[in-house]
Amino acid sequence: MIFASVRIITGDVGRLADFYEQVTGQAARRYTPDFAEVALPGATLAIGSAATVKLFGEGSAEPSANRTAIIEFRVDDVDAEFARLRGMIGEFVQEPTTMPWGNRSLLLRDPDGTLVNLFTPISAEAIARQRR
Repeated sequence: MIFASVRIITGDVGRLADFYEQVTGQAARRYTPDFAEVALPGATLAIGSAATVKLFGEGSAEPSANRTAIIEFRVDDVDAEFARLRGMIGEFVQEPTTMPWGNRSLLLRDPDGTLVNLFTPISAEAIARQRR
């Protein structure tokens, strides 16, 4: 089995695609007004409009309702990313902080409220975990 993607359902595909382009530095592929993808090494972040929910079953997903998942991006230098994004992101949930499991982490929210973590493994154990 290969983990391929995470899909976020939103009321505004363009706004969310723009946000993730800023954060990742990668252009989103906008296939239709209702669907876009940001393809990154390891997995793809898919962005679907609320109109696509009926394809999976009415009421199966709800835009802007996530409070459990965290979208995570491993970066080379989380402090450099913080400096780069500081003028683009209105408010950060947590500025760069070293976590007990050995990652340096920066938390922010996307325009729909989904928590986004940019992290850099810094301890030997955290670096070893990231090698696959």
